[in-house]
Amino acid sequence: MKESTLLEMQNKIKALTNVMQHVMQEVNHLRDLSVGTLETIKLMPDYEDAIKALQAKMEEEVKQKQEKKEDGAIEQDTK
Repeated sequence: MKESTLLEMQNKIKALTNVMQHVMQEVNHLRDLSVGTLETIKLMPDYEDAIKALQAKMEEEVKQKQEKKEDGAIEQDTK
C-alpha cells in the first residue's frame, strides 16, 4: 500500500474513534439523565397509582392482542 493510503486510513480510524467516544459519552449522559428523571418521578405524589394504571393498561393491550391473534386477525401497529 502507498503511504498516503495508509495515512488516510489512519486519519479515518482516528476520526471514527473520536466519534465513538463521543457517542459513548452521550449514552452515559442519557443514562444518568433517565435515572435522575425516574428517581424524580418516583418522589411525586400518586406515583403508585400511575404505575398501577399503566400496568392495567398494558395487561389490557396484551389481552386484546392475544384475542386478535386467536381470531386470526392481522394487526398493523401504527403507533
